[in-house]
Amino acid sequence: MKTIKLTMAQAVIRYLMAQKVEIEGEIKPMFAGCWAIFGHGNVAGLGEALYHVKEELPTYRAHNEQAMAHSAIAYAKTMNRQQMMMCTASAGPGSVNMVTAAAVAHVNRIPVLFLPGDTFATRMPDPVLQQVENFHDQTLTSNDCFRPVSRFFDRITRPEQLLTSLPQAIRVLTDPIECGPATLGMPQDVQTMAFDYPASFFDEKVHHLRRQAPDNRELENAITMIKQAKKPVVIAGGGLHYSGALKEFDQFVSTYHLPVGETQAGKGALPWDHSQNMGSIGVTGAASTNALCSESDLIIAVGTRLGDFTSGSRALVNPDAKIICLNVASFDAIKHKAQPLVGDAKLTLAQLTDALDDWAPDGQWIEKAEQLRAQWQKSVDIATTDRGTNLPTDAECVGAVNRAAGENDIVVCAAGGLPGELQKLWRTRYDKGYHMEYGYSCMGYELAGGLGVKMAKPQSEVFVMVGDGSYLMLNSEIATSVMLGQKIIMVVLDNRGYGCIHRLQQSCGGPGFNNLLDDCLTTENGAPKTDFAAHAAALGARSEKVNNISELEAALERAKASDISYLITLDTDVTPQWEDGGTWWDVAVAEVSQRDHVNEARKRYESFKARQLQNL
Repeated sequence: MKTIKLTMAQAVIRYLMAQKVEIEGEIKPMFAGCWAIFGHGNVAGLGEALYHVKEELPTYRAHNEQAMAHSAIAYAKTMNRQQMMMCTASAGPGSVNMVTAAAVAHVNRIPVLFLPGDTFATRMPDPVLQQVENFHDQTLTSNDCFRPVSRFFDRITRPEQLLTSLPQAIRVLTDPIECGPATLGMPQDVQTMAFDYPASFFDEKVHHLRRQAPDNRELENAITMIKQAKKPVVIAGGGLHYSGALKEFDQFVSTYHLPVGETQAGKGALPWDHSQNMGSIGVTGAASTNALCSESDLIIAVGTRLGDFTSGSRALVNPDAKIICLNVASFDAIKHKAQPLVGDAKLTLAQLTDALDDWAPDGQWIEKAEQLRAQWQKSVDIATTDRGTNLPTDAECVGAVNRAAGENDIVVCAAGGLPGELQKLWRTRYDKGYHMEYGYSCMGYELAGGLGVKMAKPQSEVFVMVGDGSYLMLNSEIATSVMLGQKIIMVVLDNRGYGCIHRLQQSCGGPGFNNLLDDCLTTENGAPKTDFAAHAAALGARSEKVNNISELEAALERAKASDISYLITLDTDVTPQWEDGGTWWDVAVAEVSQRDHVNEARKRYESFKARQLQNL
């Protein structure tokens, strides 16, 4: 048997480079690059290994470990989970900084390979710099924080362990059901240890998307349920994108005139002006879609985990409605007492389309859906029109950015009030034109995520819409975008605080407290007014502050013409949100309070809880 003597770190990198993926007939590297911030826990092992392959496998230096992992997540999401990146950081705080991002990847089912540096496996120099000592279990290190937020976890304490561990990590990263982050703890001494690896271990392997056909009995049950329905509604989830099932989905809903509601992850599965696209669904849903769901007798959920924002905390859908969940993961397919239809969306939708024959929904239902859709589009026009004020709403800003975006451009967002306005109001015909991290809704994802999206789609303009709160939480990758020549356009909406939670606090009966900068603990002079334009300029971007929508539209044209990242900031109105659409969200209200407003909010809360109980 032919062998190759390599360090553990060198073997990891060589094996990962041998993994390929077929995309539309073309063989490409599975790993498009490695994000790395080096320290004593990985520089001499993984750093040395990466140096020798830097031409074939680029190493990207970031400014923050969490942020670089967000960029890797955004890249993999944009590439439909077929190509991905790895992330390495030093032992201690560098690695733990990536744990939040690992949770983002886990919740959203996105593949990222984490290679965190770890303490010495030999324990000879313990305790080393940045080591977290555990008083009762010497096997624990800070890297064990990755366990609950990884779909696969291992700690490599011997170099030969790679022979069994790496294939398992790749299996999880490429599996449509188990897909998510994989973590291999990398003790810094073991990274440098050598072993005679079988040469065949590094043979090229081409991976293909596995497609699971539906069970015949489950398929027959679903067909029977659909044929009995008169008022069906379809929910489009993110699984449609990952399955590459957009053509089959279009044919299915168009053939049978099925009204479609989009989740955050499913947005873009149909063009915004498609005749069956009713708009978004749920807590931040369109009035059209939510009205149909409240009357529907059958929900066909495709590729969605039916989170609380989609289901209106289980109070949106007609309690008498039946649910079919078409999902490749049985874990998701049985939620909400649904009839499971476990299978790949591309394969299963085609079979459903062929099997339904001449079935059709009730004619009045089709007509009602068309009328509600038309009404909703008029509402979107109104919400996104410039009112001409110097303190515009988020909806007006969304309209301005949307008008500036081209057919193949992309908007990126993650947290605060903007995801709701964007889900309701953003219009795109491009299936990748809407990129929202709303599984974990991680503040700080936006700018780093925009960078990852741009790396995946360099020909698209990437518009990052972000609130002042998220911007201040994590903004360092502006400098990285400039350094790498990956231009993003950032629009910072400054409402001086956490406006989304301020509104939620008031809806729960509370006073304004500790959310806006004006109602939190400060000095007598108050909180400073952040100059976001000056800050972005200090990080190397071009920037400007504007005062209204008209100026924003002009600035967006300058941003599109720029050759480097460009930030535009403007002050916005913290109070209004577009009221048309939306539904209840279960945020528990205090059962006992000295405030009358809270007691009134509790009564409203209990009325919705009663509806929720009907759907359990």
